[in-house]
Amino acid sequence: MLYPSIDSLMTKIDSKYSLVSVAAKRARNLQQNGKPRLDKYVSHKNVGKALEEIHKEKLHFSANKSVKEDRKQ
Repeated sequence: MLYPSIDSLMTKIDSKYSLVSVAAKRARNLQQNGKPRLDKYVSHKNVGKALEEIHKEKLHFSANKSVKEDRKQ
């Protein structure tokens, strides 16, 4: 069984695409000796650690809602 579950992660970040993007970016950061945000991890891999941080609300995501409308010329 996957920990944390996808259902619990989807309550933290609303899109699977955003979830994967944030987790991948954090995993790369951890791989390059990024500072851990939790005292203890269940997972040994960086992607799993990133997902755990999202689940424990130590890693947050906010979307820019500045979408430009098409300009009429």
